[in-house]
Amino acid sequence: MNTMTLKAPEQKSGHLVMPGERLGVIEEFIPDSGTYVKDGVIYSKIIGHSLVDLQSRRVQVYPIAQGAIVPKVGTVVIGQVGNAQSDNVLVKIFKIGKKELTGTFGGILHVSDVSDRYIDQMSDVIKPGDLLRAKVISEKNQIFHLSTNDKNLGIIHAFCSRDGTLLNQDRYELKCPKCGNVERRKIAPDYGREPV
Repeated sequence: MNTMTLKAPEQKSGHLVMPGERLGVIEEFIPDSGTYVKDGVIYSKIIGHSLVDLQSRRVQVYPIAQGAIVPKVGTVVIGQVGNAQSDNVLVKIFKIGKKELTGTFGGILHVSDVSDRYIDQMSDVIKPGDLLRAKVISEKNQIFHLSTNDKNLGIIHAFCSRDGTLLNQDRYELKCPKCGNVERRKIAPDYGREPV
């Protein structure tokens, strides 16, 4: 006979939970919105109220703040490129769709998710400081994995790697109006027009 006993505060509905708070294990529950899984344990991704549905065996967290937005798979985000390595860049997400965020979320863009054409290294198409529009393709291990492999996605504002001036689009290249430096990026079709 398999009877399940509820433990407090884990696995109880209505509790206020913080990011990183344990909610249950994947052997007992299916993780849903507002959660993430690490080593088979389900944790809260956000500040909110837990909801444990014993019928469907799902556990989720509803945001405490009304209208609090968190990136989800499929959402389009805007962020600034931070740390760059040869095969990926870290992105500080500050906008989801058209909505400004009060805080920021971290994302990662891998070289294989930039474009459908082969790219040798990230510095050929993206540089630190650039602002980009990307789509969330995964939330694995509480990290938002991004892609710019779509005609509407890519760099929306880029800065000269020599003097930091905002680059102007000149057909398929970007040119610095100050020093004349020409650079390449994986640019969005509306480069330079997105208000930030």
